[in-house]
Parts: sequence; structure tokens; C-alpha cells
Amino acid sequence: MRHVLTTSALLATSAALVAATPIDAPEEWNVDAAHTEVTFEVRHFFTPVSGKFDEFEIELIYDAEDVSNSSVRASIPVGSIDTNNERRDEHLESPDFFGAASYPQITFESTAVRRVSDTEFIATGDLTIKDVTRTVDLAVAMLGVKEIPAEMQEMLGGVGRVAAFEATLEIDRNDFGVGTGQWATDAVVGKNVSIRIAVEANQPAEM
Repeated sequence: MRHVLTTSALLATSAALVAATPIDAPEEWNVDAAHTEVTFEVRHFFTPVSGKFDEFEIELIYDAEDVSNSSVRASIPVGSIDTNNERRDEHLESPDFFGAASYPQITFESTAVRRVSDTEFIATGDLTIKDVTRTVDLAVAMLGVKEIPAEMQEMLGGVGRVAAFEATLEIDRNDFGVGTGQWATDAVVGKNVSIRIAVEANQPAEM
């Protein structure tokens, strides 16, 4: 399993984004897969049902001085979907929904990042599901950034700085052709899907 995010994913995530710790140029951050989640929620009749993607690759770069120089790219294998129900997962991977055999990846690539407040950002980009690409705005909150004390860096594998982000997005699955068979017609599955990406990323300590 490779993890490079993170956004939505999925995911997702964005980026950019740590204005609390100034740096001179854009730098890449490493996503900590053990502390990163790409999750979603959709209604079955009236009941919210949640799931996640267990695999993802993300390239995250940000410029704290000028977030417009930041970027994020994410790729999520559809086959890693996990709703804690094997039969449901197989149905979601089928042509009724994602068609994983024909469309194995969900991708997001930012085209612009802008600051909304000191701790909030918008990452605009292209979200592709089932070869349908639409422009979306990923709302990102910076949860915090921390410099790791020198005495703790070896214990943490040489990590010198840690940052956390939470990104959210709501999409209409019909916009991407996900669930266009009898299940959608019967209105069993809700059309609106809420996506949440919680990301912890780090950089190595300076040598």
C-alpha cells in the first residue's frame, strides 16, 4: 500500500497551507498515512452511511508566504473502498456505481489555491471520477503546525515539523455518473456525498 496525500482525498488536501510557519520557497510535505483518513458519507434512504478509502497517493506542496504557489495532487484506487460491508463494497465497485474495472482511479489536481483566513484555504481543482472531470472547491482548514523538539526527533523517525489539515467537499454523485441504474432511480441512495479528508503531514528535521 502506497501513501505519498493525501484529499479526497481524496484527497484530497490541500495544501498549501501552513502560513503559521514561514519558509522561503514551496516545499513538499510527506503525508503520514497512519494518521490520515479519506472518508465519505451518503444517505441510504434516510440513514447516513459512511465509508473510507484505504489507499491513496498524494503530493502536497505549499508556499506559506504565497499560498497561490501551492499545489496538491491525489490519486485514490477505487478498489480500496471500505464501508465495513464486503457485499456493499463489491456493489459499489461494480458498473452500477464506480465501475472500478474500467475506471480504477479517482484523481484530484489543484489548479489554484487561495487564502480565506489565517487558517482557512480554498483549493480549486479538477476532480475526476469515472473519466468525468469537474472543477470543485476543496475547503481546507489548517488545524495546526508544530516544530518537533530536537530531543524527540529521533524517536519520531527524524521528523522535524508536523502539520495537520482537514478538507471537506460535497458533490452530487450523479454529476460523475456514479449510480445511474435502478438504485438511483429508486432513490435508495442519496445523491449528495460528503467527503472529508483529515491529513497529518511532516517534514524531516534539518541536518
